[in-house]
Amino acid sequence: MELLTLSRAARLAGVTRGVLQKMVRDGELASFEGLVRIDALVRAFPEAALEDNAELARVSGIKERAFARRVYERALPDKEVLAARLGALSLELAEARTRAARFQALLGNLGQRLEGQALGAWLQQELEAGMAASEDERRVLAQDGVMRVMAPHVKLVPDGQEFFVEGADTVLEAALHAGLGMAYGCSAGNCGECKARVVAGSVRQVRHHDYRLSEAEKAQGFALLCCCTALTDLVLEAKVARFAHDIPLQSITAHVRKMDRLSPEVMQLELLTPRTDRLRFLAGQSARIELGGAAATWPIASCPCEERRLQFHVRRLPGNVQSDYVFDRLRVGEAVQVSGPVGDFVLREDGARPLVFIAWGWQGFAPVKSVIEHALAQEAAESIELCWIGACAADHYHPKLCRSWAEAIDNFRYTPLIAGAGLHSEVTQTVRGALAAALRELHPLAQRDVYVAGDCAQVAASRAYLEEQGLPPAQLVTWDAQG
Repeated sequence: MELLTLSRAARLAGVTRGVLQKMVRDGELASFEGLVRIDALVRAFPEAALEDNAELARVSGIKERAFARRVYERALPDKEVLAARLGALSLELAEARTRAARFQALLGNLGQRLEGQALGAWLQQELEAGMAASEDERRVLAQDGVMRVMAPHVKLVPDGQEFFVEGADTVLEAALHAGLGMAYGCSAGNCGECKARVVAGSVRQVRHHDYRLSEAEKAQGFALLCCCTALTDLVLEAKVARFAHDIPLQSITAHVRKMDRLSPEVMQLELLTPRTDRLRFLAGQSARIELGGAAATWPIASCPCEERRLQFHVRRLPGNVQSDYVFDRLRVGEAVQVSGPVGDFVLREDGARPLVFIAWGWQGFAPVKSVIEHALAQEAAESIELCWIGACAADHYHPKLCRSWAEAIDNFRYTPLIAGAGLHSEVTQTVRGALAAALRELHPLAQRDVYVAGDCAQVAASRAYLEEQGLPPAQLVTWDAQG
């Protein structure tokens, strides 16, 4: 019985993990201890095995176009790593062939002893039926072998998070590309913060590191994730930040990489952190930025999977020191002091419920964007709904990005709404009316996780309305402009 991890099965079928999780829960896809049988996958997705690598390329392209970042490395593993991975797979194949030959001999002897008996005829019939794998099953199995060489699968314990090591990435780089909050410091082999224990599988050191593992740590299987890559599928015992309090406050000096006008009134400020001093944060958190002698706390608009790049959406507010500085004086290359992270507007990863994001006005979109990109990178959500509700059309300052998500990502829906000037003057009534229109097709809300971001009054009115509509408080995550 050939079994696949849920993540690898999702890749082979060309769907998200969330889709397969729902199918398993609904009894539409057989699983065994969290693993999926190849024959069950083929029955559920009869066309999957015929698509070869086209679906993987399609998903990669979608992600790169939809949120303009590198999710998958284009480079191949270096020849030594590739050879080692092929060698490991060859050893596994040789072992499987040896076991198969022994079973074949055992069954042959058993068949001879039962020859002429009814039980012998039944055994032969069952063997012929059981050994005849379909062409689709063989192709899926072959694809899985190729993927294990090109992109080994990694599972983290005890949290159970999963990711793939693509191309020439180290294990740490691959985890960060997947948006995971791995523990790390310098990312250059000096501090030892990314140390983890290899529970199953094997790794190969691909970068020099000055940090020395003790002999006891080596004997227990510890490795520095920033300096090694995966040779086989791995199970790692590693520290992963899942909650805001898991990440310490940091202070770094970044530099302005570029500034893009998303609209006449909103600037996207992109900072680049040092290679050996990145900012660890969870999607949806904020950071304190010091500009022109003054400081402000802004939500980080990018996902941790953006590696060293930090994005902030700055609105032109005449008379505001930080806003005026960004629009009138800040230049590419300028040093900026960044400290953080702060805030707990982070993705709940304890379930696979459909996600609903409600962004109010120009203030609510940046933190929502960060969490959405993280959810897309994780591929765990069954579906995503984004409702961006503004007082006027100008509040929707990044519409192309939202439309690209809706057009390119399966099970993603974008709903822009104009609530009118009452969003600021008659908040409660306007919020209730807008939410009634936006959420009309999303009941029952109790089956969803809802994320709301906006100013204090908008968030408070949203909370009251959503809880009236049956949303459990534990399934509501909020951010307000002062939080």
